[in-house]
Amino acid sequence: MQNIHQQTLAGIALSNHGFIPVLEKYSLDFCCRGKKTLVEACAEKNIPVTAVVDEMKETIRSGEPLIPFADMTAEQLVSHIIIQHHFYVKSNIATIYAHIEKVATKHGERYPHMHKVLALFAEAVNELLPHLEKEEKILFPRIVEIATNKTPGGLDAPIRMMETEHDDVGQIMFEIRELTNHYTPPEGACNTHRICLEELKAFEENLHQHVHIENNILFPMTIQMISSPKQ
Repeated sequence: MQNIHQQTLAGIALSNHGFIPVLEKYSLDFCCRGKKTLVEACAEKNIPVTAVVDEMKETIRSGEPLIPFADMTAEQLVSHIIIQHHFYVKSNIATIYAHIEKVATKHGERYPHMHKVLALFAEAVNELLPHLEKEEKILFPRIVEIATNKTPGGLDAPIRMMETEHDDVGQIMFEIRELTNHYTPPEGACNTHRICLEELKAFEENLHQHVHIENNILFPMTIQMISSPKQ
């Protein structure tokens, strides 16, 4: 925890993934905007940095078990991403979309912003599904091949493309969060409205963890393997 104020958000998430729920609580983006320091990010959002640090300290005291991402092999990371994140996206998008569509259709006059939320979520899905397919069918098998057989790399451009697509989807979800007042149900919201906001919040949080593991752990590991292949 020493000098944590000056650590980057990505570095904080990497040091202890138990800090991720705290960063999520304060909407501190540790994946796509993870290069900002904690003090910079808190200042931008007018959040007292001491409150964030205190909650992180409480997380350490709680002693929750950690997943050792930093100790995982590339193959283990790929497996975790597919099972915990890709499967989550594919399993939940239809239900979430149906709930947003129901709210926009039945209560759109009262909550017109939900029409925009519906369009943005559809845009996110249209970005995500081909992105996941490219990772599963092309990029991830190539990463595992490099890790296991020490074959030549050539993945810099594909990785940069994946990172750009991560940024694009992250921006879409950020817009949804802003439109929904950080997924806060408006007064008089029906149960479906409340449920879909909870689903969207969980979807964005899962996406942040997903992107964090790829951008900050798997991709740097891959680039390191390419630049310093073992004999």
